[in-house]
Amino acid sequence: MIMKRICSTGILLLLIMINGFSQKKWVVAQDGSGDFKSVQQALDAIKEGNNDPVEVLVKKGIYREVVVVDARKSRIHLVGEDKINTIISYDNHAGTRKPNGDTLNTWTCASVFVYGDDFKAENISFENNAGFTAGQGVALRVEGNRASFINCNMLGNQDVLFLSGSGVKHYFRDCYIEGSTDFIFGAATAVFVNCQLHSKKDSHVTAASTNVIIPYGFVFFDCTLTAAEGINKVSLGRPWSPTASVTYIRCWMDKHIVPEGWNNWKNPANEATARYAEYMSMGPGASVTTRVKWMRQLSNAELNKFTIENILGPWVPEPKKK
Repeated sequence: MIMKRICSTGILLLLIMINGFSQKKWVVAQDGSGDFKSVQQALDAIKEGNNDPVEVLVKKGIYREVVVVDARKSRIHLVGEDKINTIISYDNHAGTRKPNGDTLNTWTCASVFVYGDDFKAENISFENNAGFTAGQGVALRVEGNRASFINCNMLGNQDVLFLSGSGVKHYFRDCYIEGSTDFIFGAATAVFVNCQLHSKKDSHVTAASTNVIIPYGFVFFDCTLTAAEGINKVSLGRPWSPTASVTYIRCWMDKHIVPEGWNNWKNPANEATARYAEYMSMGPGASVTTRVKWMRQLSNAELNKFTIENILGPWVPEPKKK
C-alpha cells in the first residue's frame, strides 16, 4: 500500500493528482479496509493514457454504482473476490429521464461501460436490476477492443450484454449470462467458451448486428442453453442487422429452443443475408431436420475455419494449456 489505511479517499485522490502516483494494484472494499470504497473511485485513480497493467481487486459486496472504464485507460484487470457475492449493480433503463433532461437509450442505459482496450474481468457479476418490465436495461456495454471475461455473471433482463463495437474482439469463458429478450447483442466479434446462456422469457438469445465485411460475429463453443420454468419458445437469434453472424458449435440446448431455431425479425429479406450456423448441437432443443432452411449446418471442413485463432487473430486472451 502506498497510503496508510487511515488516509481518506479524498486525500489519496489529491495526492495522486499532485504526485502522479502510478500503482499496479488497487483494492476496493465497502468497509473502508481497501484503498477505495467504490469501483469507480479506483478507476478514476488510474492515470489517463495508462498502458501498464493495473489490477483492481474488488472485495465482496453489492456496489450500487454506474462504472465507466475510460477509453484513455487500457490494460485494466478487474478481479472480484468471488462472482456470486461481488456485484456491480444499477437500475438504469431506456426511457429513464436524467436530471439534466436527457433520456437514456440502448447505448446509455448500462450499469458498466467498458471503453478502454485490453480490459479483463474475473470472478465478478455485472447486473442491471431495473426489473423485468423496465424494457432495455444493459448490465454491461463493451466498446473497447480485446476485452475478456473469465468466470463472470451478466445479470438482467432485456438487452443485458451489449457488445457494441463494430469489428472489435472479445472473449468469454465460464460465464453465466441471463436475460429475457436479445440479451446478447451488438456488432462485435466475440468468442464464448463453456458459458451458460439462460433465457427468462419466450424471446431470442442473440441479436447480432455484424457488419458485412466482418467474417465472424458471435461464436459459441461448448455452451449450455437453459431457461426458466415454463419458457418454451426461444430462438437462437434474430438479425439486428441483415448480415448478422452467429454460430453455435457443440452446444447443448434445452427444450425451450424452438424447432426452427432461428428468427428473421419479421423480415424475409434477412433470410438471404443473415449468417447463422450450427455444428453438432445437442439436447432436446437441437435439431437438424426442423431448422430454418436459410441457416447452415457446418460441415467438418467448414468447422476447421472456426478456431479461436482465426476468429480473434493475433490476440491471445489466455495462455494455451499445455
